Formats: sequence, structure tokens, C-alpha cells
Amino acid sequence: MTKYSIGVDLGGTNLRIAAVDERGNLVEKTTLGTRVALGRDHVVNDMCEAIQQLAEKHKGSGELLGIGIGVPGIIDMETGMVRESPNLPDWTDYPVRTEIERRLGTRVILENDANSAAFGEKWLGVANDVDDMAMLTLGTGVGGGLVLGGRIWHGMAGMAGEFGHTTVEPEGALCGCGNRGCLEAYASATAVVRMAREAMASGAAPGLTRAANSGIEFNAKAVYNLANEGDEDARKIFGCVGRVLGIVLSDMVNALNLPMYVIGGGVSSAWEAFAPEMFEELRQRSMVYAATSPEASHGKGASGKVGSMGTRKTIVTRALLGSDAGLYGAARLPQANGS
Repeated sequence: MTKYSIGVDLGGTNLRIAAVDERGNLVEKTTLGTRVALGRDHVVNDMCEAIQQLAEKHKGSGELLGIGIGVPGIIDMETGMVRESPNLPDWTDYPVRTEIERRLGTRVILENDANSAAFGEKWLGVANDVDDMAMLTLGTGVGGGLVLGGRIWHGMAGMAGEFGHTTVEPEGALCGCGNRGCLEAYASATAVVRMAREAMASGAAPGLTRAANSGIEFNAKAVYNLANEGDEDARKIFGCVGRVLGIVLSDMVNALNLPMYVIGGGVSSAWEAFAPEMFEELRQRSMVYAATSPEASHGKGASGKVGSMGTRKTIVTRALLGSDAGLYGAARLPQANGS
């Protein structure tokens, strides 16, 4: 009999639920709108009903190993409580795991959504052949996850990997967390639109202004399309995205010395627009990357000598699973935990 688990990717806009077997094959997937405006009880009701329907549908064809749920925000891993979630404003200090387990009558594994995405890329994505990796997810905000020794690294209180709130401009733009100059304030989809509107306000960005007044939704993708067409103001915005990513990645590489760093989330689709500046900044700021990058000549280190690091490269690359990374990672949680 096939063994499978159910993974949930809870976002501020979409609620996605999937049954995935032990080999990573997608059994079935369903997508609902996240009715945040109706309150957390409605969201949890929708989630639990969809999970129950999926489990009942496959009851006779496989053994359910468990349920994993990826949730945006800071989670207390010991209690299963969401401490804070910017995309789910009424979930602050909400004991979500206890509530879901009560409704479903079964054990649930709760995880931060960026950690779930990193775990998904480790299992089935670009990082499936390494045991240690870090991931940045560039979406509405910027999330991060760490996988060490094949397992998610939570830190002392389950809050490790908040790379999006690393400071890149000490007196920079205000971030939603209350700090100024966070990576999230410069490399998220929200930040791309903000920087575009700031450029338009200066009166010196005609291409961006035309796009904003076209009647088509003005979002990060619209700015990327302009950059792709050669608009200089849009290109500068993604140059900024690349620069701040390079700053944070250089700190991560120097501190962690992992074999792989993965960039995912919706903004990663603009890879060609921001990657050149990102790699340039990374090479300049990280001596570890300079010594171990794929382009490093014969694996020479800072001393100029060829050593054992010649076969050990630091890879910085795009995610492979796209928007499904968190869904697969959530489904993997009960399988990896032996539930």
C-alpha cells in the first residue's frame, strides 16, 4: 500500500494542499483562496475541511503518514504557537497547532513557510544532493531557511534563518518589522514596487510612469518586464536588489561556509536582472566565496595555493521547484519525522 502525507502551504493569498507519496510523487493538489479578511477561524476551517476531504478520498488507496503545515511568520516550535505573522495579522500569539489538531483529531507538524521551502528544495529540488544548504525566499517579504545535516535548523526558539531582516542599509527604508534597512525592504516584491514609485515621484522615470498608468496591475513583474526591455530606471531597481542580496549572501557564506545557497520565491524569476550585481557584490565582499566559487581558478585560496578546497565549490543558484517548494517541504515533514 502506498504511503503518503499531506502538505499545506498557507499563504496570505492562497491556501494550497497536496497529498505526496514517499517518493515525492504528487498524488493530488488543491488550491483555495485564503480568506484572511474573514478571520483565522474561517481560514483554519477551510484548511481542515480540505485536509479531511483529501484524506478521505485516498483512505482506501494509501496509508496517511501525517500532516505538515507551512505557515508564514515566527513560530514557537515547542508550543506550536504563531508569535507573529505579517500576512495573517490576527494570528499573533495564536496556538494554531493545538487548534488544528483539535479539529482534525491527529498530530500535525507546524513549520515556518520558508523553512518548508528550503526542506522541499533539499528533498526534491536543486539541493537534493547536499546535506547542508541555506535558502532565501523573495516574495511579498523575504524569508529564509537553513538545512543542516539534512534537517531543518531551528535555533534556540525556532526562529533561525530570518535572513530577510539582516540590515543592509543602517539608516535605510523602514521595514515591516520596525527596523530600518532590512534586506526585505530592498529585495522583496513589495520593495521593488516601492522603489519604482519612489523613482516615479522624482519625475525622472518615464517608462515606469507609463507602466503604472497603463491600467494594467503595477507590480514587481511589471517592473521586471520593463527591466528586461532595457528600461534604465527599472534596471537600476533590480541592480539594487542584486547588490543587497550580494551583501547578505557574502555574510552568510563567510559565516556558514555551506556548499549551497538557493534563491527562491516569486522575485527569483527576475534572476537575469539582479544576478550579475549579486555575484559581483558577493565576489568583492566574501573571501570565502572568492576562494570557492565555481569560477575560482583551480580552487586557489587566499594564499594562492591549490588545496583540498579545489573540489569544494560554493554554489549560489535559483530554486528548482518554484512555488511548490513549500508544499513539498511541508509534505516531507511527517515523513522525515517518522510520524
